Amino acid sequence: MTIKKKKNYGRLIKRLKYKLHLKNIVLQKSDKNKVFHLGELDDYRKKSEEYMEKTKAYKCLGTEDPLPDLIRRTNKYLLDLRLAKWITRKQYEKLCINPNEVELAHLYYLPKAHKPGTPLRPIISDLKHPTIKISKFLDELLRPLFDKMAAKTTVNSGFELVKQLQQWSSINIRQETLFCTIDVTDLYTMVPQTEGVLSLKKMLDHLKLKQIGGLKIETIIRLSRFVMQNNYFSYDGQFYHQIRGGAMGSPLTLTVANCYMFFYEQQIIKQINNSGGLYFRYIDDIFIVINWPARHLFKQIDRWNHFDENIKLSENIGSTADFLDLHGKPGWLLNYDCLSEAIL
Repeated sequence: MTIKKKKNYGRLIKRLKYKLHLKNIVLQKSDKNKVFHLGELDDYRKKSEEYMEKTKAYKCLGTEDPLPDLIRRTNKYLLDLRLAKWITRKQYEKLCINPNEVELAHLYYLPKAHKPGTPLRPIISDLKHPTIKISKFLDELLRPLFDKMAAKTTVNSGFELVKQLQQWSSINIRQETLFCTIDVTDLYTMVPQTEGVLSLKKMLDHLKLKQIGGLKIETIIRLSRFVMQNNYFSYDGQFYHQIRGGAMGSPLTLTVANCYMFFYEQQIIKQINNSGGLYFRYIDDIFIVINWPARHLFKQIDRWNHFDENIKLSENIGSTADFLDLHGKPGWLLNYDCLSEAIL
């Protein structure tokens, strides 16, 4: 009887990583899909430099570690709020940080392998960042409010979109119907920090709320501003301060970006609805179906691109539709029986 020796996959992976390291090859999970991407380290560095230069979102601090000062300022800020009775003792104890339990965030990139040229999406891993407790605390309060406010124009999966499309198509589908997907370029990075936080205030005013979870609106805005303005991280031996946008990895950033987009897109939604079309968004991905001539739709998207200098839309209008987990000809997306064929 021959006994097969069980393979040590952990060791094999370590050996593979070591060999890739020797060759300056990066093996990284791709953005928005389940495949892995092989890329050259020098290419990653070049694209990182280009991204930082394009967005102007990061200020290099050199080799001086900002963590000790950030710890001190975070705890002092929370203590000042506690002494001024902006937050309760319980909230203060929940949010203040132990210097031995925190570490600075670090930057890495996910390759967008589904896009030409394989651009990179920056991710700031800040699971132990000094502001992460505040970020999570605020996001737990604010995200449900955004979901409620934007429920009619947002989706979280391709399946939700298919249900809406089937209902719409029963009376609106035509031979000339256009399907359009739009990508919001670098949304997390391009949202201005001040205006992003103010969009939270606009949401709370829109919902006519005076306080949430025992916190006054002004307290929520103060804490949100502190989180957005204090994203620090390390990358390739240097330290950086994010001076524009929010860290993709900080929970609050998603809600800030969503709120900012919500108020930006209201004119567009009204225009699409008045024309009998359908508009849905998932964070930085927009889906539109409408009975317009293609030339008119292109013209309108160009006009929308002038609504806000921070928001740039990149559209795709064609015979196939790619949105979230859906891919295929538009006709497939309108048929529940073919849903399994349309989902990758």
